[in-house]
Amino acid sequence: MINQSAFTLVNPQNGNLAFKIFSFESNSCFDHIQRLNYYSLIWVQKGKGKVKVDFSEYDFTENQLLAFSPYQPFMLSPDDVFEGKVIHFHPDFFCIMKHHDEVACNGVLFNNIYEPPYVRIDEMTKATFNMVLEQMKIEMQNPAIAQYELLISYLKIFLITASRLKKEQLAVVTPTIDEKSAPFVLQNLKNFIEQNFKTKHSASDYAELLNISPKALAKITKNHFNKTLTNLIAERIIIEAKRELYLTNKAVKEIAYELGYEDEHYFSRFFKTNAEVSPQTYRDTVGFAKAVK
Repeated sequence: MINQSAFTLVNPQNGNLAFKIFSFESNSCFDHIQRLNYYSLIWVQKGKGKVKVDFSEYDFTENQLLAFSPYQPFMLSPDDVFEGKVIHFHPDFFCIMKHHDEVACNGVLFNNIYEPPYVRIDEMTKATFNMVLEQMKIEMQNPAIAQYELLISYLKIFLITASRLKKEQLAVVTPTIDEKSAPFVLQNLKNFIEQNFKTKHSASDYAELLNISPKALAKITKNHFNKTLTNLIAERIIIEAKRELYLTNKAVKEIAYELGYEDEHYFSRFFKTNAEVSPQTYRDTVGFAKAVK
């Protein structure tokens, strides 16, 4: 076993972090709101507490993997003992959107606005994670030809393993809401948001589509998703905006128009309010996929 606690690769072109793995034994890294311009995977091995992410708060416990996207705000507040491991990777190192067919973690581990941002780690997955992390450490200590490619291969194994596990766990979740109609309403709400978020931005639009009172829909949404419908819609719009900013060279004005905003400045304010960074700064710091890797 390698005892060194942190291993970092830096992008030689711009000096930004490309890939990093490290161990932690306290909450000093996560005790304030994080808004990082890369993906973060935090494997909690010991400890429990609260995680604030976007507009919501959830309980976390040991043997959970927390996953956060670039500029997604989060903060961890453990009760006491807190230990684990972290993987950071920049989209320029590995873009989950461009490689969705290979790893299928976008919309499962990351950018899943409908589920909590974690997956429970079982014993088999724990063994896989430990093996993969150890291989990553070895490779980062002894760089050789095609180092990035090998590290990306290990990262893919990690992401695929976690995504499969989360899909399995979501498949067996039973509804906890008392209303008999809630599961039906929730599934239709998801479908309507995915179909209409570019043109319908208000909670009342979706209440009308579902033929349910805004108050009843607000209650069901808050109970199940732990966030308001307005926040849910905003998160979906921001995810699409981030995707367009990264994967295309479209002007901000064009992206705004495609997402139903005729006023570019209003859209930029909306983006900055929800992402804590302007659209142009997001593109500048997260990167722009000029070529498919």
